Amino acid sequence: MKIPMAALLLVAAPATAAAQGIPAIAPLFDMAKGWLVKSAEMMPEANYSFKPTPEVRSWGQLVGHVANANYMICATAKGEKNPATQDFEKVTEKAALVQALKDALAYCDPVYKMTDTQLTAPAEMFGIKMSQLGFAFLNVTHDNEHYGNMVTYLRLKGLVPPSSQGPGM
Repeated sequence: MKIPMAALLLVAAPATAAAQGIPAIAPLFDMAKGWLVKSAEMMPEANYSFKPTPEVRSWGQLVGHVANANYMICATAKGEKNPATQDFEKVTEKAALVQALKDALAYCDPVYKMTDTQLTAPAEMFGIKMSQLGFAFLNVTHDNEHYGNMVTYLRLKGLVPPSSQGPGM
């Protein structure tokens, strides 16, 4: 039986990260970050207004939502005020949305370079109270939740999602 690379990363990456003194979740953030950016880049601009059904976000709104959420959740994990000054769900141009997503994910990078003990302070967002590390985990969970949405949109448009392309793609 051939085990997918993503499955191996889910098992091995946290142990490797912990040995390096960074949060165990850091490699999983890096993996999600790569898939999100590649997905945003590979979807043609003409499909940024695509909605599989009228009740859901368009592709562009989905990319914008992920950018917004990364800023908001990582600001909470950092103990900072959210630096985003724009609602990226309202942006419609592909280039601007791809850049917003890259910038939001880069804003999160320092969180995943901190040690678990540096992320023990209590934090709160929308009445949810947990440690800063808890919010780092929430961010990765949220990123992967919406990457799953993106996979569906990509497949509906005949595109192979980054996580299914194999190494080196």
